Amino acid sequence: MWVARAVGLVGLVSVLSAASPAMSVRLRAVTEVLPSFAPDAARVATSAVGVLLLLLAGGLRRAKRRAWILAVVLAAAASLLHVVKGLDVEEATFSVAVLVLLVATRDAFMGIPDPRSGRHTAAVFAGSMALAVPAGLAIVLLDRDGQVGHPGLRAATAHVLGGLVGLPGPVAFSTARRASDVAVSLALLGGVVLLVTIASILRPADGPSPLDIHDQTRLRGLLECPGEGDSLGYFALRQDKSAMFSASGKAAVAYRVIGGVSLAAGDPLGDPEAWPGAIARWLTETARYAWTPAVLGASTAGAQAYHRAGLDALELGDEALIEVNEFTLDGRPMRTVRQAVARVRRLGYTCEVVAVSDLPDPDLTELRHSADQWREGATERGFAMALGRLGDPADTGCVIVRARRPDRTLCALLHLVPWGRHGLSLDVMRRDPAADNGVVELMVTDLLAAAPDRAITQISLNFAVFRSVFERGGRLGAGPVLRLWRRILLTASRFWQIESLYRANAKYHPLWQPRFLCFRTARDLPRVTVAALEAEAFLVPPRMIRRLTRSRRP
Repeated sequence: MWVARAVGLVGLVSVLSAASPAMSVRLRAVTEVLPSFAPDAARVATSAVGVLLLLLAGGLRRAKRRAWILAVVLAAAASLLHVVKGLDVEEATFSVAVLVLLVATRDAFMGIPDPRSGRHTAAVFAGSMALAVPAGLAIVLLDRDGQVGHPGLRAATAHVLGGLVGLPGPVAFSTARRASDVAVSLALLGGVVLLVTIASILRPADGPSPLDIHDQTRLRGLLECPGEGDSLGYFALRQDKSAMFSASGKAAVAYRVIGGVSLAAGDPLGDPEAWPGAIARWLTETARYAWTPAVLGASTAGAQAYHRAGLDALELGDEALIEVNEFTLDGRPMRTVRQAVARVRRLGYTCEVVAVSDLPDPDLTELRHSADQWREGATERGFAMALGRLGDPADTGCVIVRARRPDRTLCALLHLVPWGRHGLSLDVMRRDPAADNGVVELMVTDLLAAAPDRAITQISLNFAVFRSVFERGGRLGAGPVLRLWRRILLTASRFWQIESLYRANAKYHPLWQPRFLCFRTARDLPRVTVAALEAEAFLVPPRMIRRLTRSRRP
């Protein structure tokens, strides 16, 4: 938005102007009217205001109402400060012009804040002042030789409180230089308090409360609608997601708000004819709270629906689907899988396919404990294709595949969630690192063998990010851009399982179904990417940052 660029430019001009020396003639004219320390204090304040305006430009770009209010106040302050610090009329005129522009476009900034953010901002301001006031008292009181008389604590406190906002106080100093140094130091402290408080005010609005029992019941009803539905549909029941239903209640968008991004996952649930209503209500909410809308893992049909609603789409990768009736271990292409399965069978490994509802509590406890023990890292990853729980009594349609060693100890497991009435979608795949290679292939093939008895016709395996790059980038004749992109992904695979997931899926020769990332504009992609990585737990912000950027849910 061009208004945001104008405000950012005022901020940049203010910072550069504060760092530049004032014209001596103009400065003398100011000091004849105002105290001698006023230009230096105004210079520090101008620099702080400039930094704040640069920060506010991002909030204005997202049409946040609070950002507009603060920008109006700070643009007015910048106009005055430019005059005080050295009669910088040119910068002051520019600030006034942007102030008029902000007032004229006020109706364009309607993004409301989280109603729960007031308490958080008040706490941040109080905490900042609790640190700034003692620091200011130390600045004022420690140098007794530079003061006139012996001011008491009350006078020093009044001086500090006034100095934090750029006002003179009752404490007198022996030299103008000392008075100026104290004024600048206090103004700098005040700028820090203001910066922290505004950062709290502008932090992204937190999302609505997670799914309650009523919402989960409604979503489960949509999952039972006729038709195959989306293979990722059941993951909408994650406990950290919220749902926006269409006015008719026949469709819903499941999403989570992360860092100001309202991140939906997969296709809308329910009747495709009702999808536009659910999408429209979700987008209306994102505009109301100035969230950035994005969708992770939409199918072709879902991406088309989101595109008709105004979002763009980028192919993110492919989902591996296996048609049960067409799968076979025969033939040369399946030789690697067939040999791996035969080897672990000879070693005495066995598998069992069982519904979660049929497992006794001790078995469920063993499964949860083993899954936690075998997980790579302390963080549970997944969002678009992960349920985030194992063995919940409410998930009666889920299926467990257990692999055991010859001594009957558990060594690997698969957890799959329902996909419509005749499908399963992989949720968790874990194995003991000490288990023999081939145990995963054994579980997958035994699951496929048992699928017809359970009326299962389709199984969705892992999602392969940028699969086409690995497949086409390694071919003879691939272009330089594609080869470079493949090399970058191979490097990233050293840290994240990108190529290995693709290889693990490709060995079964599945059907590849494209999945898309949907977003408003290319400018939003960095924010959306960070939010998606955080949702999938590939990025885990420090606890302090999480506290500053999210308010507590009621």
